[in-house]
Amino acid sequence: MAKKRQEKKAELPIKHWSHSSLMAYLRNPLAWHKRYVELVYDMPSNPSSVIGRAAHTALQHFYGGIDKEGAIALGMEYLRNVADFEINFGKKVKSNLAKKKKREQMEREYIQAINFYLEKPPKYKKILGVEYVGMAQVEGLPLPIKAVSDLVVQSAVDPKGLDIIDHKFVDIFSGKGADKTLFVMQAIFNYYTVKKNFGKPVRRFIVWECKKSRNADGSPQMRKYIIDFRTFKQEFIIFNRLIRDATATITVLMGTGIFLPNPSDMFEGENSFDIYRINLAPEDYDAHFKPDE
Repeated sequence: MAKKRQEKKAELPIKHWSHSSLMAYLRNPLAWHKRYVELVYDMPSNPSSVIGRAAHTALQHFYGGIDKEGAIALGMEYLRNVADFEINFGKKVKSNLAKKKKREQMEREYIQAINFYLEKPPKYKKILGVEYVGMAQVEGLPLPIKAVSDLVVQSAVDPKGLDIIDHKFVDIFSGKGADKTLFVMQAIFNYYTVKKNFGKPVRRFIVWECKKSRNADGSPQMRKYIIDFRTFKQEFIIFNRLIRDATATITVLMGTGIFLPNPSDMFEGENSFDIYRINLAPEDYDAHFKPDE
């Protein structure tokens, strides 16, 4: 029986699920296949994502023990080391001069955003992990799950438990409850990996959103969302079922070799349709009508 299970796992095209890979699969299976199965990472990131990663780099060093100025400098170093071809500047930004101006704008936005956060950064009694990468095999799931936790800290409400901290640098705050499902799905990935590897109960998943542009009304630039795992039960059941169902559909798709594009995907729609177009065979053209000339 154990041998059969191992053979079944070997047939799967991926070794684990993560929050990003699951969301990519649900949003756009063809783009997911390119990135997570074929391991082709040529999809440029939008400027906002690059700024967010630079800010995460700064916070990683700040909570790792480096002073504020040093952390900000390391985030800027990351930002400047991202090559132009790795950034999707948009259709209107074509010339080198336009790209240079856009990069200068990105640097200003980064400095403003990270200073908003570090003006009064959240403090924690004990930090146990910074950018912690964890893997966990969950009973009943066909594949392990993987998650990166920005911070793993001693819980402020439970001395014996842990809180997981996640940072997001955003253009607008998430509405109250509007992104609850996305937050909860991400939280459960982190819950399983942190609980498994730290051997302690995980009490909360805390999201700190930092708005990159200054609020005109002078309201706080930071907003806090708390997910208390004690209040969730059905969500864990849904999560486990979703992982099992997603894994099952992957097996079916791999058997057919058919991955349809999602042109409406705001992130990778055009890219997925281009991939689909490349895979057309000559007979596909011959077998269909030609437009009137």
